[in-house]
Amino acid sequence: MSTETPAPDHALRGGASSSPTGERIADLVIAHIDWLISVDPSRRVIRDAAIAIRGGRFVAVGKSDDILRDWRTDQVVDGARTVVTPGFTDSHLHASFQMARGLADEANAHSFLYERMYPFEAASTEDDVYVSSQLAAIELLRHGVTSFVDPGNYHPHATVRAVMASGLRMTTATSCFDKTKAVANLLPARMIETTEACLQKTGELFERYNGAYDGRLTVSASFRGVPNASDELIVGLKALADRHRSVLQTHACFSYQTRDASTAGSNMAEVERLESLGVLDHRTMLVHAGWLEPQEIEILARRKPTLVCSPSSSLHNGYGYINIGMHPELMALGVNVSLGSDHACSGLVDIVQEMRLCACGYKEARANPRVMPPEHAVEMATINGARGAGLGDRTGSIEVGKEADFVMFDATASEWQPLYNPVSNLVYSATGNTVRHVYIAGRQVVRDSRVTLIDQDEVMREVGLTAERIASRLDMKKIVTLRWPVE
Repeated sequence: MSTETPAPDHALRGGASSSPTGERIADLVIAHIDWLISVDPSRRVIRDAAIAIRGGRFVAVGKSDDILRDWRTDQVVDGARTVVTPGFTDSHLHASFQMARGLADEANAHSFLYERMYPFEAASTEDDVYVSSQLAAIELLRHGVTSFVDPGNYHPHATVRAVMASGLRMTTATSCFDKTKAVANLLPARMIETTEACLQKTGELFERYNGAYDGRLTVSASFRGVPNASDELIVGLKALADRHRSVLQTHACFSYQTRDASTAGSNMAEVERLESLGVLDHRTMLVHAGWLEPQEIEILARRKPTLVCSPSSSLHNGYGYINIGMHPELMALGVNVSLGSDHACSGLVDIVQEMRLCACGYKEARANPRVMPPEHAVEMATINGARGAGLGDRTGSIEVGKEADFVMFDATASEWQPLYNPVSNLVYSATGNTVRHVYIAGRQVVRDSRVTLIDQDEVMREVGLTAERIASRLDMKKIVTLRWPVE
């Protein structure tokens, strides 16, 4: 099941190792970091910082002089001219849609789903999903994402193989629909399954993968949308998630149309229906959650599921939930809100830019510059995302005992200068393209902006061939909206 050797128990506990002379020994020390944004419980920002790592975990975080004095190691990395952050969590990315970039422009919710994405998904083979997931892994890693939540597809094993080879963490799922007809339209026939089949394949995914690959892979239960799922499926998936102390995730309230579809199908809005089924709690993840009825705001404030804001997706598709969404207010009420890029056909797949779009989008919508300060955006992309995936005790911040997932940004890049306030620069001016190095559990997975564990050039060659194969199966004249003449 796992392709890697588990770390020894003492290493996983993150305890300090000492030599016979009493010296504390680390596997790796990174020192003289210009700025370290810890997102620890005190939210420390440390100048001339250092971190010590042993057994894949942080064993010391503090000032360079102190750590270089107290810890001995054979490997010291110079962190000068870098800004270091925790590894980011992308709380919602369809890895199987990475090959769909450019196929869903200027499409309303109905057209986006039924004329663009569902046909694309139905036409994608297992090999296509594998290449798409490799491309997604490269893009995520190069932009500083160390963990992401995939809502599932029809070839989850291909996604697991591709992503795990890259060194990423992932919360995986398998796609579940069990309603033959949505209010808006018919789904492609090959995407329809029975309730029993959905529950069975989800259970099998838990048994096969949960905790595999040295804990980098976890499993969630997932149904793709509230209007497309029966009560039996939703309740059954929640029972599976609870049995494995895992997450139940779904798209919810992402557009005016889905709110109407839910009301027409059950006489209840989406969150209201989930509440009536008893499936809302801190281990439920609702993606988008923009179009809410007033009573649903009270439900969310009381039940406190994780909400995932995907600003670039809403802006690209005109969903409107930056205008009418309540993410800042719900955060103030104690609801855990994180960030997701959604998919390459409408999202940026750059969580750094998602932070800026979320913070600035809500400032514009509220006409209030104090709404969504940069610190909130950073929390959404780090500790809040880790909590939503059920990993908050393992990742999401740089603190002793947690697994050593972190990102080193090139502070010499023009976007980072002048550098008076690293949190401000990170959210308001930087992009993921300024990421220099990325580590997951102390293992370097990006070096000098290139992934280290898979052949990036070979993947990009396969991407081109895969795009040609997919295009040959689709009516591209109906999908690609290129309005200027091509010679």
